[in-house]
Amino acid sequence: MDARSVPGPPQRPTPSAPLPAGCSCLPKTSSTSLTKSFTAVHDFRVSDYSLLEGMGFGRYVTSSTFSVGGHDWAVRFYPDGATAGLLGDVSAFLYYYSRDLDAPGVRTRFTLNLLERDGKMPQVTNPYMKHTFSPVSDNWGFTKFMEKSRLQQGSPYLDRDCLTIRCVLTVVIESRTMANETNSIAVPPSSLHQDFGEMLSDGEGADVTFTVDGQLFRAHRCVLAFRSPVFRAELFGPMKEKAENRIRIDDMEPAIFEALLQFIYTDRLPDSCSDGRNPAITHLLVAADRYGVERLRLLCESKLSEAIDVETVATTLALAEQHNCSQLRRACIGFMASPNMLGPIMETDGFNHLIASCPLVMKEILDKVSCIWSVTSVSWQMTQKN
Repeated sequence: MDARSVPGPPQRPTPSAPLPAGCSCLPKTSSTSLTKSFTAVHDFRVSDYSLLEGMGFGRYVTSSTFSVGGHDWAVRFYPDGATAGLLGDVSAFLYYYSRDLDAPGVRTRFTLNLLERDGKMPQVTNPYMKHTFSPVSDNWGFTKFMEKSRLQQGSPYLDRDCLTIRCVLTVVIESRTMANETNSIAVPPSSLHQDFGEMLSDGEGADVTFTVDGQLFRAHRCVLAFRSPVFRAELFGPMKEKAENRIRIDDMEPAIFEALLQFIYTDRLPDSCSDGRNPAITHLLVAADRYGVERLRLLCESKLSEAIDVETVATTLALAEQHNCSQLRRACIGFMASPNMLGPIMETDGFNHLIASCPLVMKEILDKVSCIWSVTSVSWQMTQKN
């Protein structure tokens, strides 16, 4: 029997019913199968790669545990191969952690690749793998992940003896079928942010004017007051400006004030502030902190943390200290405490400014570095004993 056929009792063919008079077609229904999934990316940075060679096959270093689709995962890297006979290759595997031995299998689609030293994916990448993970099949990956000869000094994958493995993982949650609505009414997406943006640009109904370095900006008191506690106090509270219809803003560029107003009205960053390397992000964070626009300040923190590098991290940390940006501060200190990072950072002008303006932060940086080095030393000693 064809494996695709489904056996069942024999049935007599049903004659086609005649179409009703005046009808050219039968009623039509349809359904759609929907599969829910979660996709995430995890980058595992392996430092001091040259010191890992000689660990022996089957020995590995592992990433921290990360969660995707409600399950915990880790990437394991084998510098001398996962099994005997792979001494010329390194191996990389995805591991699944399950606390329930009777848990059902987890369907996945994933790939593992080495990033080039500039942080970009190579032109030639490993294929995606499909595997159902379970407590009895908790790992899957690439035994011949890459030849060791391609990871020697000068390799495009090595950045100061460090390499980064990127895991792109999709976890399939469930599939379900739902009937399609044949007479559904299409509802357009919300245009509230566009409408408020037009209200700002048109100036219709504006009842307050700000002057910033000679440039005028018209706005609406109620909108500003409900979006910023500082504006509320200035416009309606005891510290209300004496000049009721015109307020002067000092120590801010017109472009930054315009971006602040645009966010207040639309809850969106302007296109010019999408890159954390743009100096405007720094000024916009200062403006957000000044006027208590918390979501804007956190968005700026996020953009700046994504753009941290050796040249900018010290200046960014000084900014975070000045404006109480705890998450940005933590990201900067973590970057500075990374292996082989602190030395080059200390040679930058930004580091001298940081020490001059925030001397107490140096102790926290050194404590973080000491903690990381201690953990690395203990891990290395345990590896040697094994």
